[in-house]
Amino acid sequence: MSRAFVKENDLEHAGIDIPERPVSNEANYVTPTGLKQLEADADKLEQQRTGLKKLQGSKPEQALVSEDPQIRQKIAVIDRDLRFIAARLGSAILVDNAAHSPEAVLFGANVLVEDEDGTEHAYTIVGEDEADIANNKVSYLSPIAKALIGRKVGDTVEWPRPIGNIQLTIIQIKF
Repeated sequence: MSRAFVKENDLEHAGIDIPERPVSNEANYVTPTGLKQLEADADKLEQQRTGLKKLQGSKPEQALVSEDPQIRQKIAVIDRDLRFIAARLGSAILVDNAAHSPEAVLFGANVLVEDEDGTEHAYTIVGEDEADIANNKVSYLSPIAKALIGRKVGDTVEWPRPIGNIQLTIIQIKF
């Protein structure tokens, strides 16, 4: 296509359309720690956005639109992430079971289990945004959490896994 048929605005906005992050349709249960984490993430993104805006200079907003496309791209990503976090904060349902009796596994519980080989594993059942398997935090929607929720110390549950089901015995429940 000849350059004569390309609008300047089209070139200026090339690569800036950032797809929205999908928001889960499930209930957005959060622990107190998970809520603080979302709030901290929002604050961090706001600070990054403010820093990038300062990099663009102190000119009026409209004059900045044609400035550095890399900075505009970074700001667009931050804006998208801020919209996602705002949606998650707006739908957050705080669940604090810290004072709950550890009779049964509930949302927010720290659960110590033993597998068929006698190896112990600890998991904390948290919301989707707080889940982090590297830190043994599993979403309440995960197969292991679904197998554990509602069970008591001494119960044996079957954890359905793609590589084969495994039996887990609940040893301890803490909140």
